[in-house]
Order: sequence, then structure tokens, then C-alpha cells
Amino acid sequence: FPLLAVPFFILAGNLMNVAGVTGRIYAFAVALVGWMKGGLAQVNIIGSVIFSGMSGTALADAAGIGTIEIKAMRDHGYPVEAAVGVTAVSATLGPIFPPSLPFVIYGMMANVSIGALFMAGILPGIVMTVLMMVTVAFMAHRKGWGSDAPFDVGKLLAASLEIAVVIGIPLLIYVLVYAGLSLNISVGIALAVLLAIDWYFDFSAVMALMTPVILIGGMVLGWFTPTEAAVAAVIWSLFLGLVRYRTMTLATLAKAGFDTIETTASVLFIVTAASVFAWLLTVSQAAQLLSDLILSITENKWVFLILVNILVLFVGCFLDTIAAITILVPILLPIVLRLGIDPVHFGLIITLNLMIGLLHPPLGMVLFVLSRVAGLSVERTTRAILPWLIPLFIALLAITFIPAITLWLPTQLGLIR
Repeated sequence: FPLLAVPFFILAGNLMNVAGVTGRIYAFAVALVGWMKGGLAQVNIIGSVIFSGMSGTALADAAGIGTIEIKAMRDHGYPVEAAVGVTAVSATLGPIFPPSLPFVIYGMMANVSIGALFMAGILPGIVMTVLMMVTVAFMAHRKGWGSDAPFDVGKLLAASLEIAVVIGIPLLIYVLVYAGLSLNISVGIALAVLLAIDWYFDFSAVMALMTPVILIGGMVLGWFTPTEAAVAAVIWSLFLGLVRYRTMTLATLAKAGFDTIETTASVLFIVTAASVFAWLLTVSQAAQLLSDLILSITENKWVFLILVNILVLFVGCFLDTIAAITILVPILLPIVLRLGIDPVHFGLIITLNLMIGLLHPPLGMVLFVLSRVAGLSVERTTRAILPWLIPLFIALLAITFIPAITLWLPTQLGLIR
């Protein structure tokens, strides 16, 4: 049942692309941070944060909004290597912020709450975003990058108003419930207010920004499971494309459908093949032998996590993310549980390691996508990405050795104990 989330989240991301939502996200991000030094690089990061709430994969980010961002940065005089580097590192946010396809696969393999994994990704995603933006600010100062849009108080206030609306809708629901209205009526009133405000002001990205709010809110309130949240994301995408923006046609819907079929088929084929391999490891007791070998080296959980980081970083350079999770989790999870490591925390660690692997040769898929988009050789693309890995490694160390970054929010929501 959890695997049903895979095609629906992929479809939701494709529908958002053909609905023109990516262009609206870009315009919103330009208004918000385009006036800063290195503005379009900051726009790149903010755009990926927003898009991550709809796609759930690094490849969708790189091939979707990443294409717009690289072209814009080149047109504004940025070196193509800088455009590729910041696009690559920001694409890793897709599977960290909810919803996340790797979390769905990990949750299924580790028998861990997918909702808890989704919530656990929020604070690490924020930490990664801040580190990336600080890196851009440093690079802008060092390389003399200027701002890419004039400081426009009106546009900045409009973008800030959009953020205020997104924050205000959940607060409105809380106030209405506190005043004595039922939850269903409160949500209905809040959605009506949202639609009215968006229609009146014609916001750039409020509806896109509301996507993760709706999905997370629905799961927290118990209205739907993470798998059903994927269906809700598709319904919301269709509403935006067919009703709100009216940009979808039969041709674009067909394109989104065929792209989804192609991507889903490849993902599920990988899951099937990797599951067979994982089963063979189990029945042959190879997984148990590997676990015993690792435990013979150390029974200190922090040393174990360091070794896991090295192992998964290496594996991520050669294996697809889904295949790596499917094969590694049955081997490593018994050790994780024996050493008292929270499996939700471990899920974040393994996912971030594999995201870094996507940026590295010989088989990093994001590396090849951006190489094609930017028209660079794989070697030049690799060199362009290397300096931008620094914030990812800092985030990886923080997430590994400070479990509270991952576990605080799902614990507060009662999703884990």
C-alpha cells in the first residue's frame, strides 16, 4: 500500500510542472530574495524549497525548476559552473522536505511511520537551506556577484504577504476551532478565505506554497495517510491547473501522464529487483553475517554512524537511491535497533547521504541531468558541484550527531516516543 504513493507524488510533481506553477514559484522567489547579492543563486535555493513540497525527488527539482534557474543565472552573467553548482545542491532539498519518495520507500522497508519521517525532514531541511544561503552569501562576497533585481518594496511586501497568508490560514483554523466551530467547518471557511484572497490579489505562489501545508495538515489531523496525501496532492495539482490558473490542456495532461508512467515504471522496477536481492541476502543469512561483521568492529553507536556515513556515501555514487535503500536497510536496520539508534533518525541520515551520492560520479543521476541541461561535460559539471558540497557535509554532520534536529518535531507531534 505505501508504494501507491510513488506514482501519485510523481504525477503531482509533473502536473505542477505542466500547470506553469514552476514559473510562478520562480517569480515569487525573485521578489523575495532577488535583490540580495547573488540574488538568483538565492532564488535558486528558495525555489527548490518551495518545489520540494510538491515533487519529493531531487531529479524532478533538477529537471523542472532547475532548468529555469540555470537559464536565468546564465542570462544574468553568472558562470555556468556556478549555476550548475547551486542548482545541484539545492535539488537535494526535494527528498528532505515532505513529501519525499525516499522516505516512503524507507518507511516501507524499515516498518517506520512515513508520517513521522515526513515531519522529521522539516527541521533538517531548514538547516540545509540556511547553510546553502550562507554559502551563496559567502560566494557572492568573494566573487563580486551583485543583486539581480532592484530592491522593490512593493514586490517584497507582496511576497511577504503571500507568506503571511500561508501562515495565517492554519492560524485561522485554530482560532475558529477554539471559538467553538467544528474542525470540518473551520477548514471549509479557511479554504474559502484562501481562495477569495488569492483571487483578489492574484498572488504568484500562494497556492503552490499551500501544497505542503495541506498535505502535512491533513496527515497531522488524521484525515489521510501519507499514501492518501499523495492522492490529495494530485487533486490539488489538477485544481490549480484546470480551475485556478486554467493552463492545463489535454496535451499537457497527456504529457504529465506519460512522464509519470515512464518514471514510475523505472522506480518500481528498481524496487522489485532490489527487493529480490534484499530477500536473497536475508534467506542466505548474508545480511546477518554482514551485521555481525560490523558489530565485531564496533558497538559504539557514534562510531557506527560514522562508518554508515562513509559506506552510504560510497554506495550512493554507484546505486540509485531507491535500490540503495531497499538493499541496505535490511542489512543495517538490525544493528541500528540493537545500538539504540532511532530508525527515524537513521532514515534521515541514509537519505541525505544518498542525496549527496546523486551529485557525484560515476552514476550520480542529478549530475547527468544537469550536465545535459547546462550543456557541460560530466567532468566540468563534477568540478562545478564540488565546492557546493561543503554545506551538505556540514548539514550531514549536524544531523548525524545532533538527533534532536531530526526527532524534536515528530516527538512534539506525538508521532514517535
